[in-house]
Amino acid sequence: MKRCSGYVLILCSIFLLTSCISQKKYQAALAREQSLTAKNSELENSIAQLKTQIEGLQTDNAKLVKQIDDAMKAASDASGTANMTQKQLEAEQKRLWDLRKALQEQRMAVENLRKKMADALTGFSSNELQVFTKNGRVYVSLQENLLFPSGSAVVNPKGKQALSTLAQVLNVNPDINVVVEGHTDSVRIRGKYEDNWALSVARSTAIVRLLTDTYNVDPTRVTASGRSKYEPVESNETAEGRQKNRRTEIILAPRLDELMQLLQQPVDNTTGTQ
Repeated sequence: MKRCSGYVLILCSIFLLTSCISQKKYQAALAREQSLTAKNSELENSIAQLKTQIEGLQTDNAKLVKQIDDAMKAASDASGTANMTQKQLEAEQKRLWDLRKALQEQRMAVENLRKKMADALTGFSSNELQVFTKNGRVYVSLQENLLFPSGSAVVNPKGKQALSTLAQVLNVNPDINVVVEGHTDSVRIRGKYEDNWALSVARSTAIVRLLTDTYNVDPTRVTASGRSKYEPVESNETAEGRQKNRRTEIILAPRLDELMQLLQQPVDNTTGTQ
């Protein structure tokens, strides 16, 4: 009897164990099925999205093809205008090249003039005069002690010698315009002249008269002006600075007729010529 009960117990245990294993397999199979179903749904959504994108790309592609066709037609229609623009560009490039060449020649002319002036005036010290270039022009800056007694517009003998030498260079270079500028310090003038304006103008005028009347420089090339105390080169607070400010500057500039003509030449908008 006891042996029979043992068999029954063993059979029940086997049944229960088998039932547990089958339940686990079922749960695992169910989980796999649910996962596959979810993935399948995702794939279907992806396929639908891709179809939508393909349709959009096909539409965009058609639009791009149309845009390309329109652009090609516009390019063809504009070919005549493009050729005209190219001619204008070539004309403008030539004008700019000519202008660049003229500017280079003008710079060379200024440097040659500076050298001629410096060589001609080597007999005078740097305390009496200086020759330099500024803003495309040649400056001959003559100090008061070379040209004039203090407060006077009567040129000294040594000043006349310097002006005579300068005039010789000008007379063999007829394409040079001349501006004579008188400058003073800030000390108020006393005596013959009303103020520093009057003195600076009187000095520049005296030099112009010498250049034109005595040394035969063409008067149509020469301009006289007075700057008074308003363009100092040094501070007027010191005696040395005031001495340097009392000066006359003879400014020499090659004529710019060719440059001005090039700058003013219009480009014809219909033919591309000047």
